[in-house]
Amino acid sequence: ATEFATGLNRPFGMQFYPAGAWPQWLYVAEMNRVVRFAYKPGDGKATGQPEVVVSQLASTGEGHYTRDLVFSQDGRRMFVAVGSLSNVAEDMPKKSADEIKAWEAAHGVGAAWGREENRATVLAFDVGANRPGKPFATGIRNCVALAMQPGTNDLWCTVNERDGLGDNLVPDYSTRVREGGFYGWPWYYMGDKEDPRHAGERADLKGKTITPDVPYEAHSAAVGFTFYTATSGRSAFPAEYVGDAFAVFHGSWNRADRTGHKIVRVPIENGKPTGEYVDFLVGFITPDGKPWGRPSYITAMPDGALLLGDDDGDVIYRVSYAR
Repeated sequence: ATEFATGLNRPFGMQFYPAGAWPQWLYVAEMNRVVRFAYKPGDGKATGQPEVVVSQLASTGEGHYTRDLVFSQDGRRMFVAVGSLSNVAEDMPKKSADEIKAWEAAHGVGAAWGREENRATVLAFDVGANRPGKPFATGIRNCVALAMQPGTNDLWCTVNERDGLGDNLVPDYSTRVREGGFYGWPWYYMGDKEDPRHAGERADLKGKTITPDVPYEAHSAAVGFTFYTATSGRSAFPAEYVGDAFAVFHGSWNRADRTGHKIVRVPIENGKPTGEYVDFLVGFITPDGKPWGRPSYITAMPDGALLLGDDDGDVIYRVSYAR
């Protein structure tokens, strides 16, 4: 491996632009900004300094710091996920009904405020327009992984949900993200289920929340997501995998019995999720309940294989299909 660039602040999401065999740029989402490097296929080291595309994503930089990014299929919009500062906005100041109405007119339904401004959200930017981003969807506590579904132009989020409500709440999830949609955080979860720590605070939002498509076992720590598109290649999986997705569970740290630490397959039928998921790669938890790996990110190779990063073992695994 070679070092492509240095001096970045917790870089996470990366995308080549434009899509295809001859990208001109590598976009990188840092903790609180987005930069891009001039790029041509084969570059093993950045040929110049990064150009700042978005100078600031939010007014606060603590808390959840992973920022993923993805482009619409037509290349006109860039989406950036910004996780919440806190677990459940415990210290967010109160607003009157009129203040909330004015705030949401500018920031979207259910948008948080105070130190949570522009957080727990997905922001949308017009590529090349040099304008501030706008909220695309709100109430998404920590969208660690963004993905565009091939053939549908649906934007997906894979989300770490909140803690502190016991072993079995709140489910993490992957979901299609609707423009202007509100997904509950911090007042609600899984639709209209009210968080007891904010009981009665936002009755006006009941009925306005969107229930996520694919809920996962609580505290799985869902962090990676990719659609499988390979139809050929020496390591390509069977045809029934094409169009499905894979999600990566980093694994629990605050649950009585360990969960996560695996890859699951997310079935897609006729372009829509079934709402189910099935184990695909397991074995990172020993029989006595101790983990020896924490899967973190996943991507597909041109030959059809999957690459899985393990940030506990500091290794990358190659997962392929042998006929």
